[in-house]
This record gives sequence, structure tokens and C-alpha cells, in this order.
Amino acid sequence: MQPYHHKVQYYETDKMGITHHANYIHWMEEARIDLLDQLGFPFDKLEALGIGSPVMSVECRYRSPSTFADDIAVTVHVETFKSVRVRFVYEMTKADGTVVCQARSEHCFVSPEGKLLRLDKACPSLAEKLTELAQG
Repeated sequence: MQPYHHKVQYYETDKMGITHHANYIHWMEEARIDLLDQLGFPFDKLEALGIGSPVMSVECRYRSPSTFADDIAVTVHVETFKSVRVRFVYEMTKADGTVVCQARSEHCFVSPEGKLLRLDKACPSLAEKLTELAQG
């Protein structure tokens, strides 16, 4: 899968000119949505099928600061997938290869009513692709 690229915006920086830590969570979501697009499952299509994917947990390790106008490449990998849960890992790097953040997020799959869904039953073709990515 191709990395997602994000150019740091001025409004994403703090008084010291460094990217505010909360923005990395936004970039994770952007990259995850991009990954689903690359797999042929845009998030709006999943929602139309009645599949939601709320965040259950997030973990970030900030390694080096980023600043305005940095081009950040966000690579996303499926670490584990088990029908009702998926865990993604992210690595965010500057153009020179400097790692700025390493992160994880865990999600479940739910119906519009908020009930857990087995993705292998609700959308078998996406479940198959996530299984393939998790197996490397």
C-alpha cells in the first residue's frame, strides 16, 4: 500500500512552531481512510453498508518534532485482524526519513445501532483483504 502524505499546516503548530501532538491522531485517521480507499472500500461505502468502525484505543510515541510545511509520510499496516477488531500501526516520517511518530489504533466494527459486527459476515471481501494485510 502507498503511504499517505500530509503537509503540516501553520494552524497545526503551537506557539513554539512545533506540530501540536493532537494533530498526529487526525493524520492517523486520514491515513486509515486512505488505506481503505486503496483497498477499494471508501469509508462512506462502508457506512452505506451499515458498518461503523469506532476507535477503541490509541497509542502514540512522539520521536521527533515536525514543523510547518514538513511533508509527513504516514505508513499504515494492519497489525492484527480478528473479525470484530482490527489494530493498525502507523509510522510517520519526514521527507529526510526522520521518524516523527510511531502509533497504534484499535477499532471494532459496529452496526448503526452500535452492536458489534463480524466483518467476515457483514463484508467478507474487506475481511479477506484485512486478513491478507495482517498476515503480511
